[in-house]
Amino acid sequence: AWQANIEAAERHNKPGEFTTFIAYEYTSTPDGANLHRNIIFSGNRVPNAPYGGDQSLNPEELWDWLDTIREEGIEALAIPHNLNWSIGRMFEKTDWAGAPIDSAYADQRARNEPLVEITQVKGTSETHPLLSPNDEWAGFEIWKLSRTITNEDGTTSRVPGGTTGAYARDALRSGLDLERSSGGNPYNFGFIGSSDGHDASSPVEEDQYFGKLGLFDGSAEARGSVKKTASSALNVETIEWGASGLAGVWAEENTRASIYEALRRKETFATSGPRIQVRFFAGYDFPSEINTLADAVAQGYAGGVPMGGELLGRSDQAPRFLVWALRDPRDSWLQRVQIVKGWIDEEGTHERVFDVACSDGLTPDDKTHRCPTNDATVDVSDCSISLDKGDVELKTVWVDPTFDPKIRSFYYMRALQNPTCRWSTWDAIRAGDAPNARVPATIQERAWSSPIWYTPPV
Repeated sequence: AWQANIEAAERHNKPGEFTTFIAYEYTSTPDGANLHRNIIFSGNRVPNAPYGGDQSLNPEELWDWLDTIREEGIEALAIPHNLNWSIGRMFEKTDWAGAPIDSAYADQRARNEPLVEITQVKGTSETHPLLSPNDEWAGFEIWKLSRTITNEDGTTSRVPGGTTGAYARDALRSGLDLERSSGGNPYNFGFIGSSDGHDASSPVEEDQYFGKLGLFDGSAEARGSVKKTASSALNVETIEWGASGLAGVWAEENTRASIYEALRRKETFATSGPRIQVRFFAGYDFPSEINTLADAVAQGYAGGVPMGGELLGRSDQAPRFLVWALRDPRDSWLQRVQIVKGWIDEEGTHERVFDVACSDGLTPDDKTHRCPTNDATVDVSDCSISLDKGDVELKTVWVDPTFDPKIRSFYYMRALQNPTCRWSTWDAIRAGDAPNARVPATIQERAWSSPIWYTPPV
């Protein structure tokens, strides 16, 4: 099977046109905790066999293996996925043995796992309403199913959604805390999205969603989006699964070498399905306004760092953030662009969401830092949307009004579309049913940039 995988990737790789990577999934599920990783090799030099959960369920031993083959000239990285199903074990503050995380652990994890997947069919893992109660958009495509775990005494218990250690933003905050206590940050990672589809395709379009697992959820009836006349073969609530997601990479060319290097430097972004493009830079010498995307990109690289980068502080100057989002021409229009900030001070870690660019000529409120509503609507009887609301692109140069040069922090960009119908609503319309009330009838598709970290001056 491994040789067939390699041969398929080699056969279809066409540099400059269509890039494939030799890859596999490392599957570790100790006591029901999803600790899966996708392993991506940089080229066609690969080991004779992959390292799997049958050899060890401990991801630290996977990292040891990756370090070993790297010394032999085989370059690869691991991408944790389906974080939300890890019952809090994906981003712990101790190692596998329960010892406190030290700088050696942090360095090894950051070296081998520069990225995480924050959205996919089985739910979005950016954050959770219980973890981010002041983020009105935190409840996006949350898979509410809790996990059953086996306790040491043999009893079982349920772990609810919103568990700390299972979401990306919470992990970024933990990384700041661990860096202060141990000298290393194991959670200095960028973002991608994926589908996790098991049928050799990507079900990322709401109006054409066809499920993740073939026979198990390949019909509206099996998914629970229409009235069932037969029981589903799958014992999970697939109605809560989402049509997501995609990985975006800013690379110089469409080749393995170029894309892999972009993955390594975390110049990546995620979307919930639409091909929204986002640009995000931080620097000190950007002009207050940039008119063209070409100028923005040139200024961003020349005078700052891109998404995934680290910016060294200046004691006398606040950084400027250059933000640019472009809609998917086959999807809806953009409504707003936000910057999510996380920071650490003497009281602990914190987070805040700022609207920084609004559609339709609107501007964020100076006190709430929220855009007024642009009144975009969706008719759930036929999924028609407002055609006169929203923007093709949103851009700005933003300065954090709460900035303190002494505070270690991270920032990432989130772009939101106008509301559109969820896939389950499309299913119901085609069947002549009312939308399933257990899930939202509409959603706001979105894109996330990788973070930029701010380091205070020494």
